[in-house]
Amino acid sequence: MLNKSLFALMVVVLLAPVAGRGQTTAYTKYVNTFVGTAPLTDPKILGYELPKGWRSWAGLTFPGSSLPNAMVQLSPMTEYRSGAGYEYEDSVILAFTHTNKGHWNLCNIPVLPLSNPGAAFGSRFSHKKESASPGFYQVYLDDYQVNVSLTSTLRAGYHKYEYKNNSDRQILFDLAKANSRVSTWKIEQAGTHAVQGFQGGENVYFYATLNTPIKNLDKKDEGTSSGFAVVHLADGGNSPVELKIGLSFVSMENARENLAREIGSKTFDVVRKEANQAWESLLSSIQVKGGTGKQREMFYSCLYRSFLWPALRSDVNGQFTDAKKGVVKADFNYYTEPSLWDTYRNKDVLLGLVTPKTTLDVIKSMKDVGDKTGFIPTFFHGDHGASSIAGAYLRGIDDFDVKGTYQILLRNANVPGRARPFIAEYIEKGYISDPDIADPKVETKAKAGVSKTLEYSYDDYSVAQIAKKLGDTANYRILMARSKNYKNMFDPATRFMRGRLDDGSWIKNFNPEFPYYEYMYREANAWQVSFFAPHDMPGLIALYGGPKGFESKLDSFFTKPWNPRYIARNVETMVGQYCQGNQPDHEAPFAYTFIGKPEKTQKILDHIMNNLYGIGDGITLSGMDDAGEMSAWYVFSALGLYTFSATDPQYLVTVPLFDEVKWKTSTGKLLTITKPGAGRALTSIKVNGKENKGYFVPHDLFLNGGKIEISTR
Repeated sequence: MLNKSLFALMVVVLLAPVAGRGQTTAYTKYVNTFVGTAPLTDPKILGYELPKGWRSWAGLTFPGSSLPNAMVQLSPMTEYRSGAGYEYEDSVILAFTHTNKGHWNLCNIPVLPLSNPGAAFGSRFSHKKESASPGFYQVYLDDYQVNVSLTSTLRAGYHKYEYKNNSDRQILFDLAKANSRVSTWKIEQAGTHAVQGFQGGENVYFYATLNTPIKNLDKKDEGTSSGFAVVHLADGGNSPVELKIGLSFVSMENARENLAREIGSKTFDVVRKEANQAWESLLSSIQVKGGTGKQREMFYSCLYRSFLWPALRSDVNGQFTDAKKGVVKADFNYYTEPSLWDTYRNKDVLLGLVTPKTTLDVIKSMKDVGDKTGFIPTFFHGDHGASSIAGAYLRGIDDFDVKGTYQILLRNANVPGRARPFIAEYIEKGYISDPDIADPKVETKAKAGVSKTLEYSYDDYSVAQIAKKLGDTANYRILMARSKNYKNMFDPATRFMRGRLDDGSWIKNFNPEFPYYEYMYREANAWQVSFFAPHDMPGLIALYGGPKGFESKLDSFFTKPWNPRYIARNVETMVGQYCQGNQPDHEAPFAYTFIGKPEKTQKILDHIMNNLYGIGDGITLSGMDDAGEMSAWYVFSALGLYTFSATDPQYLVTVPLFDEVKWKTSTGKLLTITKPGAGRALTSIKVNGKENKGYFVPHDLFLNGGKIEISTR
C-alpha cells in the first residue's frame, strides 16, 4: 500500500503536465531562488548606518533545492551560524547541507566534494558559474574543479559531481558542523557503495549511496566538535559521481527506506524534472496577467518561498519523533510547527488556500504536540497557533479533532506554563506590566508587556471564534471580554500603546521612537505596535478620538523620520516610523481603509512593493523573510487581497499589481480578479457583478469561485 505522502507526490507529478507541457507559459521560470540572499546596505533604506561588522537581517533565504514543505532542503553553505547558511556576497562554499529554514538553525549533514584538498575545507566559486531554479541548484567549485548539481525529493537529496580530476575523488562529511548545535555525530560504511550515520542536536539520521565504489572511509575524532570524515572513492572513468542521500528524524533504517522509496533507481534528470513539475503545479494555481517583468518575477519568487516552511518530519512509513522524543506512527504527515509569531498574519492562510491538506496535517501535528505537552506549540512570542488554527477551521478545514484541539487552546489561554508567559497577571489585571527602568537599552530584558497584552487580546479573540462555532457561550463571552484588553495599554495623554507598572501607573521613562527587543515592546517601538487591534478596528479608532484623529496619527506614523541613532538589527527598512523589515506593524498600511481612505493605503503599499522588494540588484529584501511571512505579505498585496485579521474568513481588497488574476482554488473553482486601467486609487469593488459593501470580500469566493472587479482612478 502506498504511503499517503508518496501517493500525493505522484498525483502532483501526474497532474503537472497540465501546468507544464500543456501550457505555453511555465511559472517556475519566473522564480529567482536567490531573492533574499543578498544583504541590505543602503542606510537611506535601512534607517541607519550599519555598525561595523554587522550584516543586516534582510532576506536570510536559501537558493538550494526543495519540494514544497519538504524535509530535505539541499542548499550551499557559505557561513555557519548565519541565518540560512548562504550569503550572496561570500566567495567560498563550505558544504552543501540538507535542512534549512532561515532562522540560524538546522543546516544539517554538510557534504562537500573534494579533489586535492588543502588544510581547510571549502572552495571559491563565482555567481557566473552558479544557477538555480525550483528543485535544482548548480555551482562550479573552482578550487576542486568540480561541477556540482543538486536536486531533491521530499525526504532525499540527489548530488551529481563532475570532477575534472578523476584520480583523486573525495567527499567530505563535515558532521561536526551545522547552524544549530551539534552534540555528537557518527558515520560508518554500509557496504561497498554506501555510508550511513547520525548528527546529534537536531537528531538527524542519514543513509547515502554512491554509484562508485568506496576505497576507504577516513574518520578524524568521530563525535567531537573538531572532527570530520572523508570518503575516498575508487579510481574510475569519466562518469559523474552520484550521491543519493535519504534523511530521517527517526532512524538510519527509515532514512534508507525514504531514499529507496523516493529516489531508488531514478536518474538525476528524472528527479529534477519531477521536482520542477511539483512546483509548476503549485505555482500555476495562481496565474497573473499584466504587471512588469520584475513584478511577475517577484510575485512567483515570493509565492515559491511561501511554501518552504513548515517542514515535513515524518517518514514514508508514517513514523516520526514526537514532542516527548518517542517514535510514533500516524496516518497524517507530521510537520514542524509554523513560525507562528511571523506567519500567522498571512502565510498560514495562504498555505491553507493553496494546499489545505498540508494545513490540515500541520494542525494535526500541533494537536499531537498539545496531547504530549499539554499546550499547543507557540513560536517566539504570542500564542498565535490560536489564530492559525481558528482561521483554518473557519475557512472549512475541519477534518481534525476540533473539540480536542479547542480544549488545548483553552489551556494555552488560561493555564500558566509554556504557552503564554505572565498569563495569570494578564487575566487578573487585564494587562502585563513592565518595570520602570531609568536608562533602558535596546537589549534591556523585561516582559515586553505591551506587545504581549495586545497579542494575547487578539489570541483570545481567535479562540473565542472557535468557542462561538462550537456553541461554548460561556467561554466565548469570557474570551471576547478579554479581547478588549488591548485598550488597557492605550495612554490617551500620549496617544500611544504605553507600558504600565505593576500598580497600573504609566511607565514614566517613555520614548515612543526608541526600539526594544523585550522591554515594553517585542522588536518594535511604541509607534509600531500602536495600530495593532486587527480584530477590533472600530474600537481602536475610537481610542484615537474617531476617524480624523486616527488618520492624523497614521499620517504621522508614515512620515515622522526615523532617528538613525536608534539601531536594532532587525528593526529596519523604514517608511517614517513604520518598519517593513520586521513583522509587528505589517497590518498598519491597511488601516486607512477602515476610515474610508483606501487611496492612502494603496500609496504606501505601492511604495513598499515597488521599492522594498528586489532592492538594487533585484534580489535584496527589506527584511528577514521569516519562513515566508515577508513573501506572503507581497503575494497577498500584489493580488489585492490581504488577510487583515487572519482569523476571520474574509479578505481586505486593495488594488492588485496585475490586470487579471486567475486563482484555481483548492475546491476546483476559479476566482478571477480584474483591474482594468492603470489607476492606483480604489473607487469601487464589484463581486459577481454586484456592488460590494465595504472593502472586505468573503471566503466563500474560494469555495464557490467568482469574480472580483476592481475599479480605480
